[in-house]
Amino acid sequence: MAVAAEISIEQKLKALYKLQLIDSKINKLTAIRGELPIEVSDLEDEIIGQETRLKNLLEEVKKMEESISANKGKITDAKALVKKYEKQLDNVKNNREFDALNKEIEIQGLEQQALEKRIKNIQFDIEQKKLSIDTLKAEADGRIADLKNKKAELDNIVAETQKEEDELMKVRGNAVKVADERLVHSYDRIRKSVKNGIGVATIERESCSGCFAGIPPQRQSDIKQRKKIIVCENCGRVLTDALLSDEVSADFKS
Repeated sequence: MAVAAEISIEQKLKALYKLQLIDSKINKLTAIRGELPIEVSDLEDEIIGQETRLKNLLEEVKKMEESISANKGKITDAKALVKKYEKQLDNVKNNREFDALNKEIEIQGLEQQALEKRIKNIQFDIEQKKLSIDTLKAEADGRIADLKNKKAELDNIVAETQKEEDELMKVRGNAVKVADERLVHSYDRIRKSVKNGIGVATIERESCSGCFAGIPPQRQSDIKQRKKIIVCENCGRVLTDALLSDEVSADFKS
């Protein structure tokens, strides 16, 4: 059974630098989208929030309308009691019963007034809620239209670059297989921690091209030999010599 050839440090470095070229190219493609993805996401979140508020307002109006129905039912009951007590007045036997019935009639009358006032207040609140609902619906319709336009714009941009991105991702996958898994992990971690997204830096004017820290001559010599992975002592980026980067860049462009 044949044993797979061990991947050399130089091959890993070239694969890693190729990753850097691919990722930088993908970054440039995605940069064309500008703030659109964030704007789309923000609009989607805003619309969800508006839908939640609208749902809550409609639920509140429903409960208020149910409250009005319940209070109207109480008014009907109060009126029925008044009629009952008024009928009983025809059969009172003494002043005490007469006064007691009139007192009950008075109480039910006051209860009706309180219920009618409560209904009026609730109706006012409902009108205010409905105004808020109309305003919120208008705002939501505007946001939905904005989202539709932003998505269409984003989809057009993505469609223009998607094929190239897909091809780059395939090449990237092959490069990842060649580079050491731990090396790729470190590279990805460094890229996420720096503003320019550079995880692999070359030596330029005896300095790290990522952070511009000086690199001692002996360290430069070790880097050029490509016998081991060497990182910048200042920023942690993987270091490669300029000749290697030129070789990979030429191969990448072809």
